[in-house]
Amino acid sequence: MGAGSAAAGPGAPAQASTAPTSAPAPAVTPGPLRDLVVVGAGSAGLAGAVAAAELGLSVALLDSSTQSGGQFYRHPAPALGAVRPEALHHDWSAFTDLRRRLAGSGAEHLTGHHVWSVVREPDGTWTAHALTGADGSDETPVRIRARALLLATGAYERQLPFPGWTLPGVVGAGGAQAMLKSGLVLPGRRVVVAGSGPLLLAVASSLAAAGARVPAVVEAAGYLRYARAPRALVTNPHKAVEALTHGAALARHRVPVRARSAVTEVHGTDRVEAVTVSRLDRDWRPLPGTGRRIVCDALAVGHGLVPQIELATAVGCATRALPDGTLGLALDESQESSVPGLWAAGETGGVGGAELARTEGELAGREIAARLLGRRTGGPAVGALRRRRDRMRAFADVMSAAHAPGPGWTGWLTDGTDVCRCEEVPAGRVREAVDELGARDARTVKLLTRAGMGWCQGRMCGTAVACLAARGGAPEPPAERRPLAVPVPLSALAALEATAEPPPGTR
Repeated sequence: MGAGSAAAGPGAPAQASTAPTSAPAPAVTPGPLRDLVVVGAGSAGLAGAVAAAELGLSVALLDSSTQSGGQFYRHPAPALGAVRPEALHHDWSAFTDLRRRLAGSGAEHLTGHHVWSVVREPDGTWTAHALTGADGSDETPVRIRARALLLATGAYERQLPFPGWTLPGVVGAGGAQAMLKSGLVLPGRRVVVAGSGPLLLAVASSLAAAGARVPAVVEAAGYLRYARAPRALVTNPHKAVEALTHGAALARHRVPVRARSAVTEVHGTDRVEAVTVSRLDRDWRPLPGTGRRIVCDALAVGHGLVPQIELATAVGCATRALPDGTLGLALDESQESSVPGLWAAGETGGVGGAELARTEGELAGREIAARLLGRRTGGPAVGALRRRRDRMRAFADVMSAAHAPGPGWTGWLTDGTDVCRCEEVPAGRVREAVDELGARDARTVKLLTRAGMGWCQGRMCGTAVACLAARGGAPEPPAERRPLAVPVPLSALAALEATAEPPPGTR
């Protein structure tokens, strides 16, 4: 989603780079000063870039991918010869319209740009530092300068560990969908879809439509929690239509949905052979004696999405706690953050789907244009966008609360279950750090066990470590402040001009 959010599987880093570290990179020279830099070419970034460019701003749209669309509108490369890429999407026309408008807007679409830091200069302008190339390994890092910055960096998958989750054949739910959308391949022939959140229904219906056998959709939460917010349901009827569409597709393919259940163990030697599905109580504790074995050769699992906000928090942007225990950016009515000149849209403020992201992106683009062009903000168009945003954001908060992990999920873990895959730290070592060494937060656990010090920098294990450290209480949201948003070779840091202000955390 946007500039580098995706997880092809549990434990996969949000961004990968194979950039060389031996040869020095050429010195970085700043380019021309644009009006606006947009980071992320998903739904929010596209809408923001188009709106600002059509109102007269010079815009540079940066994205790590070679194609626009982010994760939601991920589609096959032309070389694969897909005849109907829209078959795996809804609202495809909204994407193609934005793509067409972008091409005619005059905005620069810079693909293969992996933004690792943004810096607010003393004069109030912004500099985005990026590695270039499909995997960020090109020798020439770049700096893009602008008067304003819009972050539309999307989100990455949240994973909760369980015995066997490191076996080949276990992939992220979003990763399974990405494999299908971009590569036209399936993670297996018989795929169980599990976790929590509305993404599961979309993933299962897509896999079934593509020919996979889906023995079950296993949802840890219950859908009745939506009934507690009737106003949000009534004012967002399109969400009910989406749910009914996916439900009808699953019924057509005879895919059962098991609510208040979870995959609590994966079985196999060299790869997935079966999973155990257990019923859960209201706190997500497995109920004894309810485990049932389901034969499969792949498991697509995910427990919602985490806003990708590292670029913003590194420059001091305020955050807000979301109902599912994650952090999103605190934004005002115009989508501006607490740091002047930095706006954000889409999943960075809380996960809410493509339509909400497009609305927030357009609103931010219009508000930025009004600010930079010295015009009055507001008007009928902006007012309508704000009302639509508020309506959909209210539903997003209901959805977040409905699928928030219960405290009892840690009961799935044996002491030998790896929690941090990168550093191979099992749950038993984390529990030892908490029970015997006095750790009371994820940072202390990290110092005692190395959990979170690996390649993904805690993106995959942060939630699990925080929950174990809380000992059944309310866990603190995983820290999202990282000085570098993607892996950066030393040669890129050395290429920065000696007179330039170093990015936060690199002094």
